[in-house]
Amino acid sequence: MRSSTYRTLIAALVAVLAFAIQSPLAAATRNHVVSPAELQQATASAAHTRQQNIAKVEKFFSSEQAQKALKSAHLDPTQIKKAVPSLSDQELARLASRADKAQKDFAAGALNNQQITYILIALGTAIIVLIATH
Repeated sequence: MRSSTYRTLIAALVAVLAFAIQSPLAAATRNHVVSPAELQQATASAAHTRQQNIAKVEKFFSSEQAQKALKSAHLDPTQIKKAVPSLSDQELARLASRADKAQKDFAAGALNNQQITYILIALGTAIIVLIATH
């Protein structure tokens, strides 16, 4: 009879311990769940940022000066324009930042035509290299 009492006592302790352990774990798990609305908002925000970055880069490379610079370096502007959307989010963000800075510097007079041409060629070449390595 003693062994059945011990078994009952052990079973009760195991049940209490399981409940005690499960409650904090369940609460911790509930706190880390992302709601569908939050997930949708984050996805929409990331997509919007990506579209803005694509637009910045495409605007940068669509200018007449950019077209001439790329052709003088024997880079196909159409190939570059097609390659931009296939860049990763991080690559695209870096490229958009550099293009935006170059445009602002040129507009402010901090860069001359030759410098902007070199920047265009460098960024165009970077796109080609990034796509070739993928």
